[in-house]
Amino acid sequence: MPTLRITETLSEIPASQWNALADGNPVLSHAFLSALHESGCATPETGWHAQYLTLWQDEALVGAMPLYLKSHSWGEFVFDWAWAETYQRQGLDYYPKLLCAVPFTPVTGPRLLAPTPELRAELLRSAVRFAQEMGVSSLHCLFPTKAQAEVMQEHGMMLRQGVQFHWRNPGYANFAAYLAGMSHDKRKRIRQERRKVEEAGITFEQLSGDRIGDAHWIFFERCYAETHRQYRAPPALNLDFFRRIGAALADNILLVIAARDGQPIAAALNFFHQEALYGRSWGALEYYPGLHFETCYYQAIEFCIERRIPLFEGGAQGEHKLSRGFLPETTWSAHWLAHPHFARAVDDFLRRETRGMNFYMDELNERTPFKQPG
Repeated sequence: MPTLRITETLSEIPASQWNALADGNPVLSHAFLSALHESGCATPETGWHAQYLTLWQDEALVGAMPLYLKSHSWGEFVFDWAWAETYQRQGLDYYPKLLCAVPFTPVTGPRLLAPTPELRAELLRSAVRFAQEMGVSSLHCLFPTKAQAEVMQEHGMMLRQGVQFHWRNPGYANFAAYLAGMSHDKRKRIRQERRKVEEAGITFEQLSGDRIGDAHWIFFERCYAETHRQYRAPPALNLDFFRRIGAALADNILLVIAARDGQPIAAALNFFHQEALYGRSWGALEYYPGLHFETCYYQAIEFCIERRIPLFEGGAQGEHKLSRGFLPETTWSAHWLAHPHFARAVDDFLRRETRGMNFYMDELNERTPFKQPG
């Protein structure tokens, strides 16, 4: 049997062994997670206390689970504030809770990082035991793959459905070929949006690898902070984080820079590997009609077509993406609650919520922007 270890720092785990389990996903990589912690973005002081659950065979890492002890629900994108409020009204503590997730990153991917079903099951059993031993209210796993969500359900966790909007690339030759498959009004709207940006004199650079310099990160952080200021939300990430990922993951980063009259005015940050591109953050110092859609979506779509990347996850929420070719996709989370009464109540709530989500997905699918046969 493998040996279980709980570690509070990734520095105790060889990067090569962790990355072998992450299977090339940049936002699950040792460098990405380390950057979150070492930059101060995801630390015990900010409510993210790493409790990485790992399995070892001698000195070989054979299983891992990115696990955190959380004192709040910020930065998760699966909302359980109502559950926490209900606990509080009953005089019970919802926090701390255990959370398996990538901080501030609503990207679907494996959460039970292990090569065999047996090891994945052992990780899950160990996580539930750890939650029981810690005496926390609950254990949550956010944005697992559907296959892993089903494993979690088999081991007694409750599943919750969400929705995101993803763009699929069946092998388009170019952006025009992508537009050709859309209905006339949607195609016309996208062309109008792109034309307005072009007529405003705005140009774009798609930067990756060693083309991204420190000045680009300084500018991006400025845009990112400005957008959060406009929405009156404190920024979760900082310049140190951006510099760290720029140094370690440049070949997995697409940074789109928009400029007008030679001066940068907006930027969007994406991560990618051969299987998918993940849109993460953006910001702008000036407003122009269509600038957001061009910077965040159309430039990234062109990049995916050029690189033959089959999937573009556009981030959390956003029905506005539907008319631009992003179709609804079910996302998953899994939940275990220690208190039997609240577990039954949440299970009942999730059954009703799932019915509502299914109706919502049917409605969204009826509004497809693509041409329909006949």
